Amino acid sequence: MGKFPLADSELAKVAICKRCKARNKIGTLKCRRCGYSYLRPKRKDIKVKK
Repeated sequence: MGKFPLADSELAKVAICKRCKARNKIGTLKCRRCGYSYLRPKRKDIKVKK
């Protein structure tokens, strides 16, 4: 990702809501914004645009 692995690991400790795309803490069970219970971990690699 970036130059600083410690900063990258802290930024990746996020769960993303599959419904509203809100950022949540990694240990939460429901979204803070819409209450949806399906969360995914934040992607750790960079998408390459072609």
